[in-house]
Amino acid sequence: MIQPLAYIHPEAKIARNVVVEPFAMIHKDVEIGEGTWVASHAVINEGARIGKNCRIYPGAVISAIPQDLKYNNEYTLTFVGDNTTIREYATISRGTEEHWKTEVGSDCLLMAYAHIAHDCVIGDHCIIGNNVQMAGHVHVDNWAIVSAISAVHQFVKIGAHAFVSGGSLVRKDVPPFTKAAREPISYAGINSVGLRRRGYTNQQIAEIQTVYRYIYMKGLNNSDALNQIELELPPSDERDEIVNFIRTSERGIMKSPLQFGEHHDHE
Repeated sequence: MIQPLAYIHPEAKIARNVVVEPFAMIHKDVEIGEGTWVASHAVINEGARIGKNCRIYPGAVISAIPQDLKYNNEYTLTFVGDNTTIREYATISRGTEEHWKTEVGSDCLLMAYAHIAHDCVIGDHCIIGNNVQMAGHVHVDNWAIVSAISAVHQFVKIGAHAFVSGGSLVRKDVPPFTKAAREPISYAGINSVGLRRRGYTNQQIAEIQTVYRYIYMKGLNNSDALNQIELELPPSDERDEIVNFIRTSERGIMKSPLQFGEHHDHE
């Protein structure tokens, strides 16, 4: 299953049933789980921990040293979960002493030329589109989609089930369940299509829409909107996830389209 023209360091730990094609390079201190396929010309550097049944396409580079001038050869890691696909020429940098690791979850798809910088944390079931460029310390929660040719500022957080449209410049946090679009990036409704695909009921979707009307459509500042939500809307997992995300946002969340001259309700 391991081709003789592949380079594999003798200290690398390669599980059973791993396929490594000719001219792939696997360096020392690498661990690869069962059933993973590593294509020709993929490079897996020190500190990589690759899960089971992953697919790593030609030219992908995993666990390269960070593109961060503060990095001083400290020992850091890169984790990739089970069943994740990393397409051609995607790159994932390992961590720095800020977080010590970069993490990509299970069942993710990183499309061609995507870049995941040092200390990023990508959840499970995420899709990162072609040529998406993520700076350091970005957090992307489960089931989020970041569409092609988007650029994500360092320390930005993208909530669960969020959808970021193609070509976006993501400078602010994107709350869960929302769609993000336009320039400057702003609220474009909730990701109802994605939520239905994942089994959310019409009632749950309507409740999420109601929460976001308080935040984006009533002209309230975030603190007043959150206080009113907690006073007037019944508790639910979705309501509380939204409230906690916004309360803990350090960069601030994306704005309402009302602030950019659009006066109709986007659902």
